[in-house]
Amino acid sequence: MVLKHKAYKFRIYPTKEQEILIAKTIGCSRFVFNHFLTKWDETYKTTGKGLSYGSCSKEIPLLKQEFDWLKEVDSTSVQISVKHLADAFDRFFKKQTERPRFTSKRNLVQSYKTNIQGKSQHSYMTMI
Repeated sequence: MVLKHKAYKFRIYPTKEQEILIAKTIGCSRFVFNHFLTKWDETYKTTGKGLSYGSCSKEIPLLKQEFDWLKEVDSTSVQISVKHLADAFDRFFKKQTERPRFTSKRNLVQSYKTNIQGKSQHSYMTMI
């Protein structure tokens, strides 16, 4: 039996409030990714070992206390950005890809990943 994955593309027309929330979520996900990438690099230079997903995810509540604006967005998307960073480093150390780079606001495609409420499926939100 062959397992098929389906993908659907939708064009959404968010309201102004929704556009603001989507932009905030993308910005917060990018900030958290870049913050932990910096910490990962510093730790690797001093100890010769990187961080783990568990150690980074434990620091997210501390980040939220330091930066109140991180509380305004979906917490799942912030956690998933840390998971993506950990996966990127895993692939890097297995010599499958290049070293993870900082994400940029200037990139044409901005996206984040979140969970659909009540289901175990994932949803990608992309702004072009």
